[in-house]
Amino acid sequence: MLVYNPRLKRLSQKLRTNMTDAERLVWSRIRGKQLKGVQVYRQRIIGNYIVDFYCPKAKLVIEIDGGEHYKEEGAKKDEVRDASLRSNGLSVLRFSDIDVLLNIEAVIEKIHEKM
Repeated sequence: MLVYNPRLKRLSQKLRTNMTDAERLVWSRIRGKQLKGVQVYRQRIIGNYIVDFYCPKAKLVIEIDGGEHYKEEGAKKDEVRDASLRSNGLSVLRFSDIDVLLNIEAVIEKIHEKM
């Protein structure tokens, strides 16, 4: 069972309300069991992290990264975060927001393959 940090609940609610354009686009294509009939959650708390999207059945985390993730500090934080998520038996898929906005079909196909 995955750990849940209740102190992150308000932040996860705020993030659901203020999704980026790229997150909204992905969400519009994966919500409501659109892919393989499996449930996907947005801005889900896992441990001490809030992941963009989480599919429990596939044990899959999907992250949509903005520019801050490509700076050295952001990349290091992502490595630590991904290692923690993987240690819980989860797979992590990362996409840049640019990839999502310019090539949503390829992004959805990769997500579909992992589910």
